[in-house]
Amino acid sequence: MSMCGGIGEVKDANDEVHKICEQMKPHVEEKTGKTYEVFKAKSFKSQVVAGTNYFIKVHVGGDDHVHLRVFQALPCHGREAKLNDVQESKSEHDPILYF
Repeated sequence: MSMCGGIGEVKDANDEVHKICEQMKPHVEEKTGKTYEVFKAKSFKSQVVAGTNYFIKVHVGGDDHVHLRVFQALPCHGREAKLNDVQESKSEHDPILYF
């Protein structure tokens, strides 16, 4: 568990992160202007704030990856997930950093 405000350690993508990733795919495609046949969460870091920021490494085909920053609101605010930013042209070996 990460401390409030700090970014946690890298973890393998779990069911919750896969679900968030699926929800974000159309938003990422709109933001990047690309269509992804492959879009699979591989790993993530999280940051507890007034909700949770997820920094997710997503495999998008071949050797290509993107990093997503997604904010998920607290349950009292509906737990809605929102794409905040995307970093393109990432590799499997690029570390997930705060952005």
